[in-house]
Amino acid sequence: MVDAVRTYLLLAGTWLRAAAQYPASMVMLIVAQAVVTSLDLAAILIIFAHTSRLGGFSLPEVMFLYGTAGVSFALADLTFGSADRLGEHIRQGTLDTLLVRPVGPLLQLATEDFSPRRIGKLVPTGAVLVLALARLDVAWTPGRVATVPLMLAGGYWIFAALWVLSATWQFAVVDGKQAMNSVTYGGAFLAQYPLSIFGRDVLRGLTWVVPLAFVNWQPALYILGRPDPLGLPVFFRFASPLVAAALSVLAAVTWRTGLRRYRSTGS
Repeated sequence: MVDAVRTYLLLAGTWLRAAAQYPASMVMLIVAQAVVTSLDLAAILIIFAHTSRLGGFSLPEVMFLYGTAGVSFALADLTFGSADRLGEHIRQGTLDTLLVRPVGPLLQLATEDFSPRRIGKLVPTGAVLVLALARLDVAWTPGRVATVPLMLAGGYWIFAALWVLSATWQFAVVDGKQAMNSVTYGGAFLAQYPLSIFGRDVLRGLTWVVPLAFVNWQPALYILGRPDPLGLPVFFRFASPLVAAALSVLAAVTWRTGLRRYRSTGS
């Protein structure tokens, strides 16, 4: 694991040094990404310009959901978002090149064209999270304080596993990138809002099928002192690390299975 992290940092650092050769362009890309990411926040503010509650949640509470989901997703997108290019490598036959190098193909995919522009997603989401934490009407017990960083770590872990699963999906469906983007990018969008507004059937799907409810919804219910619309036991408020671990095992198994069955371009 230490060697993998060291290799990842070396490869990512190489791409960062290349991007830094054009500092003006790099800064403009980061700013542009921050502006685009802020559009989701603008939509939330427009909604609250016409109502004081959304699904029973106040503006600071929805901002808290937006910030936690956004930070977790931004970190996962920064570190593993490039993995969804696997389908392009399969079509072009360049995956074979990755396989013969003395570095794992997943590490190469994850760091390919590592772009600092994705850091721009952290700027508005991180700022909103800090502001929301200051405005939340919550009794900050040690348990609630500890849950915030654990929530961010669990959300990052879940999104990172989903990125790997998104890449693995393309071993079977080479042109399936857009379908999986509905899970990764679409999931990040859903997690910015109270999931109760989407209805009980959707909430069940986001809990038991694609477990995005564990990114920030379940931990947020504990922090905000809210009941679970599905009536799930309190244990589920703290199950994010277990869900993340299970998704990671699934991602690792499917990735290895996909590599074993890969038969070069056209397979």
